[in-house]
Amino acid sequence: MTLVSARDLVHDAARRGTGVGAFNVIHLETAEALVSASAQAGLPVILQISQNCADYHGALEPIALATLAVARRASTPVAVHLDHAERPELVDEAIALGFGSVMFDGGTLDYADNVALTAQVVERAHAAEVYVEGELGEVGGKDGAHAPGVRTDPREARAFVEATGVDALAVAVGSSHAMTDRTAALDLDLIARLREALRGAGEDGADVPLVLHGSSGVPDDTIAAAVRAGMTKINVSTHLNGFFTRAIRQRLEEDERLVDSRKYLAPARDAVAGEAARLLRLFAGPTPS
Repeated sequence: MTLVSARDLVHDAARRGTGVGAFNVIHLETAEALVSASAQAGLPVILQISQNCADYHGALEPIALATLAVARRASTPVAVHLDHAERPELVDEAIALGFGSVMFDGGTLDYADNVALTAQVVERAHAAEVYVEGELGEVGGKDGAHAPGVRTDPREARAFVEATGVDALAVAVGSSHAMTDRTAALDLDLIARLREALRGAGEDGADVPLVLHGSSGVPDDTIAAAVRAGMTKINVSTHLNGFFTRAIRQRLEEDERLVDSRKYLAPARDAVAGEAARLLRLFAGPTPS
């Protein structure tokens, strides 16, 4: 069994000044692809199940149990994480199912409500020894996330961490969810200031790692620079979904009579695995010579 907590993977990467990939599960094939990517790269990975994914499957439990089973059979360290939960009861369910980490997303709430609800989630999660990611500064749609008003303020970030007790913090620094082109410009100076602001802000004086959401729209060189500036957990979904969909489209175009879904899902799974492995290597940085 190699199922681990995101706590171990994120804090190990933060100590080394590298990044760790956190990729979203959509269905069983993507979970299998991401574990395969981890094996190919020889690097750990975080499998994320979002609230939207749980709703798509009708409930969290079916996709969660499948993903946990895939993770436990992996040959490399794999964590399973609840992503973008806006309903506190979904966090409680994930904890009961055996998730080692959860994200409560109060980014669209006003500051006081975000603090109050996040702190309540943290209290229950920490009682179960579960790692918690919070969000401050909405990472929203393409236009909103690029507006100055939704950037995360470093002083407010530290106050938020101290008031809530979160273990990691997703911040708004210029990325945006669901981008299909890789043109987002990140504020690298802000990342460095946020990283400095969160030094020693966690429990027992621990540093609090930064999380980059919406990384699908960020070019490779900018992501690498963001990791050097202090970003640790790098979330990707839409970019990998594109590889999956293009592979299916190509396979069906090659054979219009194909009806066995395994014969077009398998190459799609392989396409995601190859690209996810490449991203894991990118986030981890160059191998020391």
